[in-house]
Amino acid sequence: MTATPLRVGLIGYGLAGSVFHAPLIAATEGLALDTVVTANPERQQQARAEFPDVRTAASPDELFDRAAELDLVVIASPNKTHVPLATAALKAGLPVVVDKPIAGTAAEARELAALAEERGLLLSVFQNRRWDNDFLTLRRLLADGELGDVWRFESRFERWRPQPKGGWRESGDPAEIGGLLYDLGSHVVDQALVLFGPVTEVYAEAVVRRPGAETDDDTFIALTHAGGVRSHLYVSATAAQLGPRFRVLGSRAGYVKYGLDPQEAALREGSRPGSTADWGAEDEALWGRIGSGESPLTGGGRPEPTLPGDYPAYYAAVADALRGAGPNPVTALEAAAALDVLEAARRSALDKVTVTL
Repeated sequence: MTATPLRVGLIGYGLAGSVFHAPLIAATEGLALDTVVTANPERQQQARAEFPDVRTAASPDELFDRAAELDLVVIASPNKTHVPLATAALKAGLPVVVDKPIAGTAAEARELAALAEERGLLLSVFQNRRWDNDFLTLRRLLADGELGDVWRFESRFERWRPQPKGGWRESGDPAEIGGLLYDLGSHVVDQALVLFGPVTEVYAEAVVRRPGAETDDDTFIALTHAGGVRSHLYVSATAAQLGPRFRVLGSRAGYVKYGLDPQEAALREGSRPGSTADWGAEDEALWGRIGSGESPLTGGGRPEPTLPGDYPAYYAAVADALRGAGPNPVTALEAAAALDVLEAARRSALDKVTVTL
């Protein structure tokens, strides 16, 4: 007997809601996209065109007024709304998924975690980059001991956008929680913590490069992990030449991988998980390379097949967690630990100091 699908309300139908959350929710067995909340009539029309059975609402309050009809709320609205909306949803008795960053401070994230625990409700954070193809591949390599003891982990999310695009993500207003440190920085810090554990020291440089830009658009973070690994993390909108996505150096070998996981581009182009048998697969020409002493740019080392990326696995895990069949895939306390690092990085960049955690 097939279980009745869990009904999902999605707040926000901009980039995050329309490109990532809605397609992944709709593609997940056991979940049904019930309602999309957006005050924008064009986005309401877009949602109904893409998902003919979906209902629309103009405000979150409309959603919370019929909380009894829903099983999960997903918050994909601007960063500054994450805490108040998650709080309202939890108080309405609804489990919640919040896009990253869950909050502007680690203290707020822990307060939300405490509220969710008090109410006995799931509170999960959408860290989809844990299911990137290169990250899954690197986790396997580390588990198999292919690189030996890791000494340095380099991770980059670099883009070439010499003109600011505007919008809340590039706002200099602290209330907006904009800038690359909290946007792409949330991903690279989360990945580093998952791979190598807690951090003891943080050093950062956050620079505004582009004329007219209001907040950091070229940022570097150096982490010292308690286990001894050093992570060097780069997030930039001003990289005229893109570096490797990963460069991982160990006592036995190194792994270098260029290029981004193809899932985001596929979702932006309208492809959907399950529509093709090779979802998340990468062309062999883009595989990373493993070697010791050779240059991957001249064909040194051996190619390492990239595992398929698997964004659908996040919502599948959320569905399992809601039914009591598995753990929360990304907890609010994990997100709070990443925010501890991001807050320390911001302080380091402002005060030009190394911050001890």
